[in-house]
Amino acid sequence: MADPKGFLKVTERELPPRRPVPVRIMDWKEVYEPGDSAVLRRQAGRCMDCGVPFCHKGCPLGNLIPEWNDLTWRGEGRSAIERLHATNNFPEFTGRLCPAPCESSCVLGINQPAVTIKQIEVSIIDEAFSHGWVEAEPPGRLTGKTVAVVGSGPAGLAAAQQLTRAGHTVAVFERDDRIGGLLRYGIPDFKMEKKHLEARLRQMQDEGTRFRAGVEIGKDISWSDLRARYDAVVVTTGATVPRELPIPGRDLAGVHFAMEYLVESNKAVAGDAVPHQISAEGKHVIVIGGGDTGADCIGTAHRHGALSVTNLAIGKQPPGERPEHQPWPMSPTLFEVSSAHEEGGERSYLASTVEFLGNSAGEVRALRVAETEFVDGRRVPKSGTEREIPADLVLIAMGFTGPERALLEDQLGAQFTDRGNVGRDADYQTTAPGVFVAGDAGRGQSLIVWAIAEGRAAAAEVDRYLMGETELPVPVRPHDVAIGLQPA
Repeated sequence: MADPKGFLKVTERELPPRRPVPVRIMDWKEVYEPGDSAVLRRQAGRCMDCGVPFCHKGCPLGNLIPEWNDLTWRGEGRSAIERLHATNNFPEFTGRLCPAPCESSCVLGINQPAVTIKQIEVSIIDEAFSHGWVEAEPPGRLTGKTVAVVGSGPAGLAAAQQLTRAGHTVAVFERDDRIGGLLRYGIPDFKMEKKHLEARLRQMQDEGTRFRAGVEIGKDISWSDLRARYDAVVVTTGATVPRELPIPGRDLAGVHFAMEYLVESNKAVAGDAVPHQISAEGKHVIVIGGGDTGADCIGTAHRHGALSVTNLAIGKQPPGERPEHQPWPMSPTLFEVSSAHEEGGERSYLASTVEFLGNSAGEVRALRVAETEFVDGRRVPKSGTEREIPADLVLIAMGFTGPERALLEDQLGAQFTDRGNVGRDADYQTTAPGVFVAGDAGRGQSLIVWAIAEGRAAAAEVDRYLMGETELPVPVRPHDVAIGLQPA
């Protein structure tokens, strides 16, 4: 354990300061200042000898949090990254992007602010990369078996790395021009600079994983042909179908899905030429949807130089404190101020969008919105409360409904669930023999930490399918719900 009296000596959370808003919105670098090692060790020392570490189950990966907290407090960074990598392939991603359900399950959080687990995690891996402790781990022998992983987001990369290290020959197929999936084109650089992704991809290449970018399975290669070429296939294409808002005026110019906007922006930041790029510069921007994708749009619009940014959410504003119906160690729904919200703009709750209003040129000029009321459990616009909000650019960030299904159904005969996800059994295998699914494609829209956990677990089942047994860890099953987490 860490300092036995640490939680008594230090009772407050300490996090690295964010760069000043006027400075950071002028670039795309990450928002946090470099952390202080003394502060980090002090926070790691707050980790208690709590007997039952609920943070283990709050994290779908089962991260050994008390162990690497103790090692951080002792200044043993190399041992800390070994314990962290034992359960998590990519702590540099989760430490920046995961909402940290582990912290909601921290026992200290019952009557004190929880340990800064997420910050300790990212500091461990950043130190490891800076000291050259993150090395390739190629397999000692090859099995002669081949695996195709389709999709290069966190689930696909986790599955590929595990299977490569087990000795299989793994090829990762990605339809975009670069590897990384949402890590590449869905996450703005101010949340995670792409140098972290590139560093991990170099390690995977050195281990033997092969990457095939710019190849769309189902079109460039049919799903059936891919299955015939490889001994097993892992589908990790994500839940990429956006939730639509079918109201009058949806076809007006200037109304876009959030991912259209974010992908183009990320490509431009990477140095690509993006003809007719969707830009917020000098525009009144409205973001519909109060989740992480909406916040990414808000931060991006600030950096583009938007005239104003308004964020609309159809539901009630969450409470600032843990509600009674979500007691510890559950993951509560709380009002949060992300770095993007801190940078400006207006947040409006109980706002139902009724209609997009256009000008004579067919461009959006405003939104007609109304207050939300609840009728028979449904959220509907309240009559007589309509108002207009000026808008030159509207971004729909209402989440995703599931994976793209037509080609999988037609070419592979894969079946889908009532929720629109790829159907699978307890071993992550679909109705097509030898074809497995992990991450959002099988689970539905969820957290990055669940994607990595499922990628690791599916890899173990693929290894078992190919070899009859496996030594790879199996952290979760498709229907597992960890303590402290809400179902996806």
